Amino acid sequence: MEVEKLQRLLAAEGLYRGRFHGKFDSKVENALSTFQYYNGIDHEEWGVYGPLTRRALEG
Repeated sequence: MEVEKLQRLLAAEGLYRGRFHGKFDSKVENALSTFQYYNGIDHEEWGVYGPLTRRALEG
């Protein structure tokens, strides 16, 4: 369920255009990395739904 929520949040940002299937695949990872890059999130967290990303995306 957490990944599906992430997919929906990324879709709302216009970065994810796949199905909401709840699997962390390459489409989700790419959208997440793009979001992190656009928002200046530390590169150590790229591709990972860590605390900095969570705050920026859910905030």
